[in-house]
Amino acid sequence: MELRSDFLIIGSGIAALRAAPEVAGHGDVLILTKGGPGEGNTGHAQGGIAAAVGSADTPELHAADTMAAGDGLCDPAAVQVLVQDGPRFVRELISWGVQFDRAPNGEPALAMEAAHSARRVLHVRDATGREIGRVLWERASQLPQVETHDHARVVALVIEDGRCVGVRFLTGDGELATALARTVLLATGGAGQVYHETTNPQVATGDGVAMAYRAGAAVIDLEFVQFHPTALMVEGQPRFLLSEALRGEGAQLVNASGEAFMSRYEAAGDLAPRDRVSRAIVREGRRTNQPVYLSLERLNPDFVHKRFPLISDMCRRAGLDLARDRIPIGPAAHYVMGGVQTDLDGRTTIPGLFAAGEVACTGVHGANRLASNSLLEGLVFGARAGCAMREDKLRGIDVPSRLPLSSTSTKVARVPFDPVALTRTMWLDVGLFRDRDGLTRALATLEPAWQQMDDLLRDGAVLHPDDWRTASILTVGRLIARAALRREESRGGHYRADFPDRDDVHWKQRVSDRKT
Repeated sequence: MELRSDFLIIGSGIAALRAAPEVAGHGDVLILTKGGPGEGNTGHAQGGIAAAVGSADTPELHAADTMAAGDGLCDPAAVQVLVQDGPRFVRELISWGVQFDRAPNGEPALAMEAAHSARRVLHVRDATGREIGRVLWERASQLPQVETHDHARVVALVIEDGRCVGVRFLTGDGELATALARTVLLATGGAGQVYHETTNPQVATGDGVAMAYRAGAAVIDLEFVQFHPTALMVEGQPRFLLSEALRGEGAQLVNASGEAFMSRYEAAGDLAPRDRVSRAIVREGRRTNQPVYLSLERLNPDFVHKRFPLISDMCRRAGLDLARDRIPIGPAAHYVMGGVQTDLDGRTTIPGLFAAGEVACTGVHGANRLASNSLLEGLVFGARAGCAMREDKLRGIDVPSRLPLSSTSTKVARVPFDPVALTRTMWLDVGLFRDRDGLTRALATLEPAWQQMDDLLRDGAVLHPDDWRTASILTVGRLIARAALRREESRGGHYRADFPDRDDVHWKQRVSDRKT
């Protein structure tokens, strides 16, 4: 099967669905998504979307908080785009029908989250991403000339004469198919499943980063992985995210004795940046040799259950009352600040290929993402990528003709690697605390495995349908480990126990990788 369109969008999260309106009506649009609508990280985003829309807030304050969280590596131009354009795009969401929670005066209710200096997080109880995704999906499905294929797993980019002209994908029945287009947008989301402990859904395996890297695109900042400090840690239960908004409303981190301990480690206490809170939780657990908990006991139970209905329900399924019980928590992989290197309009280093959302890296997050900036990034930079794709189309670039038969292989290969073992290696040796010994040990496993897989692909093999997930985990895991070993300092989400200090003299720079 071979599909053709003017614009090809890979993904169905906020970046993909905000790009679609910018190109719809200017040509045929094809959206390919690995799962169904709502299965990616957008639908799992609980806390909210940050924007300087309150009377006590300004884009300048939002920029300062974003830069501070980014620990010296944010791209100032990208931050300015985010905070200046953010309020306009959020108000657009409201005009399109997103039902943000309201304050008594009728204005959007604004929550406080860690490392913010003002209340600026708009939310829909604790299901903000789900509501935004619903509205954007309904709007995209009504756009002219838009066709959607669910359960289409994109596995490779098609490069002809140095330009991205389409993708290879697996249909729902495992058939290898091709989609050709004038321009291609990667909006494939994150890579939390590279780690054994993660808040991310099963689809978040870093496919976009892996495909782009294999095709020769530059990737950047992949050592910077954010571990969310408060994931539900109950045996037999998924690592469900307990939103930062809980602490914003007054929840406390306590040890097994009920003692609030964060002030022992951080002056900002429970609302310190995520990377610091995560490390403090691990250190407190090691100090006491006991679990760590999140406590909402000092809050009104009715308020807790009304404000956080989804989290309350998930805790109830685990046999816990969010408002009254101490909830066992621990860090889990949540967000990758790095990704496919792009400019401020989503252009990658490969002509014809764009990227937006978590798969991309503009430098807006630096070394550590400010809470609730992720949905905003997808919204703002998804729209900008869509505009740039439309401009590319106006330059008269043609949809390619059928590809030569030699570019399609029927040789199917298996990769003999256990994905669970790979993710455990990442969690143990490339996780919250890193050092040379652990990173070297991880790469002793990852490098030969990746080389074996890469040799298969170079020889023209097509992986078995079950193995593409492993291929993405292996590729992205190797890139994270290599970048983490290279950066001999601690900054943001990257902490080296053997280089515990930030080193601006040697490392106040962003480093990219490209496949040779």
